[in-house]
Amino acid sequence: MIKALRWLVLVVAVLAMNFPVLVTLITSFKSARELSTNPGFWINAPTLDNYARVLQVSDRLNIFAYLANSVAAAIIGTTLAIILAFPAAYAIARGDFGRRTLMPVIVNLRAVPLIIFAIPLYMMFQWLGLLDTQLGLGLILTIVNLPLALIILVNAIAEVPIELDEAAKIDGATTLQIMWRIIRPVVRPALVTTFIFGFITAWNEFLFGLMLTTNKAVPMTVGASFFFSASGGGIQWGMASAVMILGALPPMLLGLVMYRQISGSMTAGAVKG
Repeated sequence: MIKALRWLVLVVAVLAMNFPVLVTLITSFKSARELSTNPGFWINAPTLDNYARVLQVSDRLNIFAYLANSVAAAIIGTTLAIILAFPAAYAIARGDFGRRTLMPVIVNLRAVPLIIFAIPLYMMFQWLGLLDTQLGLGLILTIVNLPLALIILVNAIAEVPIELDEAAKIDGATTLQIMWRIIRPVVRPALVTTFIFGFITAWNEFLFGLMLTTNKAVPMTVGASFFFSASGGGIQWGMASAVMILGALPPMLLGLVMYRQISGSMTAGAVKG
């Protein structure tokens, strides 16, 4: 009885948390005519027409280009954030000033609304010629990802006993060698977790994608909105649902594939000793 009750609670919780996703998925398989007469969960005549229309390439709509732009910008924004955050996280974790002063400042900066930086960043990118480029969008996503990357990596490095550093220094290792050969292998799960969370955060970024791109580097989050009324006559809910499902697949699959890696890095300490 208790086991059945647990399963019931689990099913209800899963349905409640994923209700918007389920509604979007069901809507994507309905035609416009069926949606007007049957807005419920049951599908009388499933159709793939919405997906077929989304996958068609035209002068104005190209989902493959939007996906490619998002992948490129997210990889740039996540990789650069890790490259910059790793040595900074080591310095913060190993220094009293960093833990007491720098980390609170970084955390507070992450709480500042990004819209505050919109105008100066736009003017700077315009001057540098980075508007509507994958590189420009990737650089902005690097800034967005840096605070999260620092928080994860600082906590991971702080768990590594400082005795490992001291032993390596006695053997003549430099700080760079300690970071690369000693610290990096130990905190590898945290690095993978940082990449996954950073990629998902970068993929879902909408504000800067809307502001800094117009044609060549439009990301999926912005490009998806172009499909909502692609055929005119108001919002095409079936088509809009199909493009949202396709746009959500890459980060969703990444999270599912790497779930064990994420959970393991969150629950296990770096070194026990």
